This record gives sequence, C-alpha cells and structure tokens, in this order.
Amino acid sequence: MNLTQKREKRTAQYYIETLNSNTTLDMVLVPSGSFLMGSPDDEPERSPDESPQHSVIVPAFSMARYPITQQQWRVVAALPEVDRPLEPDPSHFKGDNRPVEGVSWHDATEFCDRLTQATRRPYRLPSEAEWEYACRAGTTTPFYFGNTIIPELANYDGNSTYNDGSQGEYRGETTPVDHFGTANAFGLCDMHGNVWEWCQDNRHENYEGAPVDGSTWVNLEAAENASCVLRSGGWDFDPRSCRSATRGSYVAGERGVNVGFRVVCVASRT
Repeated sequence: MNLTQKREKRTAQYYIETLNSNTTLDMVLVPSGSFLMGSPDDEPERSPDESPQHSVIVPAFSMARYPITQQQWRVVAALPEVDRPLEPDPSHFKGDNRPVEGVSWHDATEFCDRLTQATRRPYRLPSEAEWEYACRAGTTTPFYFGNTIIPELANYDGNSTYNDGSQGEYRGETTPVDHFGTANAFGLCDMHGNVWEWCQDNRHENYEGAPVDGSTWVNLEAAENASCVLRSGGWDFDPRSCRSATRGSYVAGERGVNVGFRVVCVASRT
C-alpha cells in the first residue's frame, strides 16, 4: 500500500490510501476546532444521555469519507492477522460499494490494526467526540443538512417522520455509500443513517465527566461483553436515531446487520 498525493474537492481536502490496484480509501482532512457536543434542551426527540451539552476542543485528524465498504473490507481482511481472524465476507446485504455490516467492535479494531500494520500509519476507530464533531461540520441543527430529514437525503425507516419531515421510502436494506450525494461541509458522506458506526468509547449514561479534548472515554481494549458507542443511525431505525447527537450502543463482541464503521487517522500525510 502507498499514499498518493492529496487532492482538493469542493472546499474539503482529501488524501487517498491505495489498498490494492483497484481499491482505494478516501480520507478527509478534518480541521481542528471546538464545538458543543450533545443536544440542546429544546431539540425534538432528544434523549437524556445527550446531556449536559459541553464544549469540546478537537485536534485535527483524518476520517474516511464513507463507511468502510465491503470491497475495502475484503482487501484488508486478507492482510496478515494481528490479534484475531476476520470473516472475509460478513455482510448480509451484498455489494462491493455497500457498507460492510455484521462486524463487531473487535472486528473493526482488528481491521484498523491490519491497516496500520500495512500502511505504517495509525488507523483506529473515531472517538465519540471526533465522530460528532466531524458529523456536525460546524452545524448546530439536528442534522448537518438542517432541522429535519427525509428519505431522499438518507437511508432510514421512511415510514417514520421527524420534526415536520415527510414520510417516504423504507428501503429495508443498506444502500451503496454516497447513494444520496449529500456531503457535509467537511466533505464527509453518509453520516446520517444507512449503518450505525462503531466508536472507540465505552457507553456512558450521560456526559457527566466526559473528556473535553476529543479523546476516547475508555480504555482501548474493550471486553467482549462491554457496551461500546454507536453513532449515525441505521437503515431500519427511525429518523430521530440519525441525528448528529444521537448516542447508540451495542455489546462489543456482537454483530448486527445494521452495524458498520469508518476509520480515522492522525498521522502526518507528507
């Protein structure tokens, strides 16, 4: 694997990790900054675990533009094992450009470790703070595209509505990444819906005592039965679950047809 020259698109900056001759990984450069993490008291359908809203300063990092796809998964799963074996084709909904799902927190961490070993750059899961900061991209609304969501913008259960949004298609499965073409201001896509995304953090009941520097709120080696954070919402969940502030969780050793992930990296790109 090698690193190609970074490129410009819209106002976002990217670099491309080459995984093999026909598989790449687009990484978006997320600038440092501060934001209010959590939801305000008047946000519709918010949950108590999104409180208290608090200011977090996040150092710069890079994040995968899309959730890890099945094609990317197969390439990295074929690399030498670091700590545990990986199923080469775990997804229920098949498609090279669909997000990989059916992977545990430990599977996702092994993927990052194999990618790190091959590239000599430190790939990992995002912290929960990094994920929300990247998703919001400077916005304070429930979604990075505004106050409501419709099925023409994201993949979720379109039978349900949120904040005066309209009903629409319930697809009942994942969609290919960038199916909707709705990147945020940082250039990230699919941050709302499609598959839930693993974060490094263990689940906490609220933000009392949460770090304010963007770091992970846990040790990095979660037990098989530990509860770890999920973000983004999924194809079979209601629209409130797709909000920027929504906090989900799942047992680290479990796998679900609505759970995938994306990676981050903090290495120099020169």
